[in-house]
Order: sequence, then C-alpha cells, then structure tokens
Amino acid sequence: GRLALDTPLPRYLPRFTGDRKGEVTVRMLLDHTSGLPAYREYFRLATTREQAESLLYAEPLTRAPGISAVYSDLNAMLLGLVVEKVSGESLNVFLGREVFGPLGMTQTRYNPPASLWYRVAPTGMWHGRPSAGEVFDQNAVVMGGVSGHAGLFSTGMDLARYARFWFSGGRLRSGGALVKSATMAAFLQPGARSGTRLLGWDTPDRKEEQPTAYGTLLSGSAYGHTGWTGTELWLDPANDLFLIFLTNRSYAPRMGRSIRELRAVRAQLADAAIRAAGQPCLAQAATPC
Repeated sequence: GRLALDTPLPRYLPRFTGDRKGEVTVRMLLDHTSGLPAYREYFRLATTREQAESLLYAEPLTRAPGISAVYSDLNAMLLGLVVEKVSGESLNVFLGREVFGPLGMTQTRYNPPASLWYRVAPTGMWHGRPSAGEVFDQNAVVMGGVSGHAGLFSTGMDLARYARFWFSGGRLRSGGALVKSATMAAFLQPGARSGTRLLGWDTPDRKEEQPTAYGTLLSGSAYGHTGWTGTELWLDPANDLFLIFLTNRSYAPRMGRSIRELRAVRAQLADAAIRAAGQPCLAQAATPC
C-alpha cells in the first residue's frame, strides 16, 4: 500500500520536475509510455552516482506522457530509485530480502564479489582481457553497479525459480503467498496505448515481419524480456512452458550485427522449445487454448 501505480512520479521523486513530468506515473515507467528517450550516455558526463541521478532527473521528455511505448533504460533507472525512496534502503538490499531470499534465488545479486568472478561469463574486454563479474552497462557502473536497468547477475536455475513464481501467481513453493495474485495479474494486463508492453514485461509483436526473439509459435498469453548482453526469459502459461536463454553476446562479437543475428537464434530456439514440448497452443488457434 505504500506505492500506487497511477501516482505521479514527483510524489516519490520530487527532483523529477519540468515540462509535463508531473503527468508521468509509475505505471508509465513500467510500460515505457513515460515519454523519456530510450537511452542517454550519462557516464560521459557523470563520475558519481549523485551526478548521474541529477542528469536523469533533469532529462526532458521527448514526447507526451502516456501516448506511445518506447523502451527506455531511463524508465528502469527511475523505477529503481522509486523502490529505494519508498523502502528507505538500497535496491540490492531490498531485493535480497523481499525477492531473492524468499524465492531461494541464492545466486542472484548485484556486484558479485571477486571470489565468484571465475563463475561469471565475461561480457566485455578491458585492455585486451576478458571482463567478468562487473556490470557491462557504463551508466550502471557510474551508479555503483546497482541500478534498475542493469547490473544483476544470476543463473539459469535461479531464473527458473523466478519463472515458476510467476506461474504460481505469486505463491512460494512452501505454499504461502509472497505477492497477491491480483497484483501479479495486474502486471500482465496490456495498457490502451502500451503496444506490446505489459508492466515490466514485453509480449511478442504479432505485426512484426521479421522474426522476433519469441519465435512464431508462442501463445497469446506469452510474455518475457530480453537483455543487451544476450539474455532472455519468456513464459508461456498456455503451453505451461518457460525458456531461459543466457549468452554473452556482447563479449567480443565476431560479427558487426550480433544483435540481429542473436535475434534470429532466439526465434529458432523459441520455436524449437515449443515443438519439443509437444502440441503447441498457438496464438492463432481457431479454438481457445
């Protein structure tokens, strides 16, 4: 009850002011209809977290709030700051206690210690040597490695626990409820102008002519998210199936269009997973799944 989706963002973050920013809500950050640009290189101007936050708060909108959805790292960065403001503690501490701990996600964390770097896939090169265990995103680096848009390290098994949690409607494996089922359901409802975006999730774009990361066989209830370094998680409740695909695409790619090539791989993998699971429940099926 301490955070409402349709509350104007300045209520929680008073420094987020100017233009029509008073119309931006928490919901608009989650479905990317805030009107903020997709990306800004704050790390080129900021050397501290405070400086990066000041640039973020001062960022002007590029379109009217609530009109259309454009994915933005800035939305996720602000969401992380909202959580910190409402909870009164850092994002990594809050998530560790309220999410990762209850779900048994013991390998998921920000800023893994050097003693664990040998287990982390490298995501970039630094002075000719592989860089592993440090966040790849430079804006997140300036934020101290902890941000709402980047910096989280995890494993396939931990993400499987997270996927099962969504399939359960917010219940723990022990039987208790961590999140109200109505809240979980609300995050999976599309907005009137959010396009393919749900709250914090994306859905397959059925109008896209090129192969999407979700392939062609997922049902209409499928949702998921991808990551810049080559990660992906999607869930398809109608087919009782989720897929976790973790790569380090950003690590010394040997082709100039590695994002596009990975997109094609993801599409093929998604369709292969559906076929391997048995008779698919197609989005275009004549009868309801």
